[in-house]
Amino acid sequence: MLLKITFLGTSGTIPSVNRNPSAILIQFGGERILFDCGEGTQRQMMISRVGFRNLNNIFITHLHTDHFIGCFGLIETMSLNERKNKLTFYSPNAKFLESLFKVFGYHYLDFPIEVVELRNGDVVEFKNFKVIAFKTDHIIPSLGYALVENERRGKFNRKRAEELGIPPGPLYAKLVRGESVEVGGKIITPDMVIGKPRRGRKIVYTGDTRPCSRTVEMARDADVLIHDASFTTDLIEWAMESKHSTAREAAELAKKANAKMLILTHISARYSKDTSPLLNEAKEIFENTVVAEDFMSFEVGYSD
Repeated sequence: MLLKITFLGTSGTIPSVNRNPSAILIQFGGERILFDCGEGTQRQMMISRVGFRNLNNIFITHLHTDHFIGCFGLIETMSLNERKNKLTFYSPNAKFLESLFKVFGYHYLDFPIEVVELRNGDVVEFKNFKVIAFKTDHIIPSLGYALVENERRGKFNRKRAEELGIPPGPLYAKLVRGESVEVGGKIITPDMVIGKPRRGRKIVYTGDTRPCSRTVEMARDADVLIHDASFTTDLIEWAMESKHSTAREAAELAKKANAKMLILTHISARYSKDTSPLLNEAKEIFENTVVAEDFMSFEVGYSD
């Protein structure tokens, strides 16, 4: 099933000519989910042509304006496009966000808006995956999110099926669906030809944070870790004071978590002309690192 990440905004607090504030769209099959919604996100969506259909859930990491102020423009755009389906926001300090929506009169729109409070460890279930909220370390209450695909069926062992005398065709399909079949008077159960369930894919997004053990725990064996990397190590003191991470720290965390890929985001405007200092210091620790760019998009495949 398609699992695709599109970066709509990758800047730090101050946007640059080439970078919009934070927003990441993840497409899982026909479902679209937005993580953070910085200023101008609806325009970024138009440029990247990801569309507004099937976008029913928005997860906000924290209520700094560069991570949520774009919600208002997005809601207005959806309203003007005659949206009818419910739109759900998930956020820490949700009552504050809900009160802002009421001030703007959004409870009178033609589609309902729901705001749900999330805390560390809360799980939002979808059909084929779940989103787990986890506490991060920023200067206001903040959450990271792990999108975790459900376990997949084990692989069908054709060689074993042939050894058992099962002819190719409909009986194979029945076994894959979990049904037992009869061959030559013998009952063949699915576990005889299908391997153990395989783990689903995992994408972890931290939002703004200092490196912390909870992120390591949630990012364990992640296919993709998207981590705050606002600064290089020479600005470590400012990173600590502002509760952000350096590229090196993000790489150290990715290595500790045994992630497969690290993507650096929330890039300070001071690197707007050249992100190589961030990339170089991260790669010294964790080779499979890239720096996110606005409109960068790629599919996350299966490792087995």
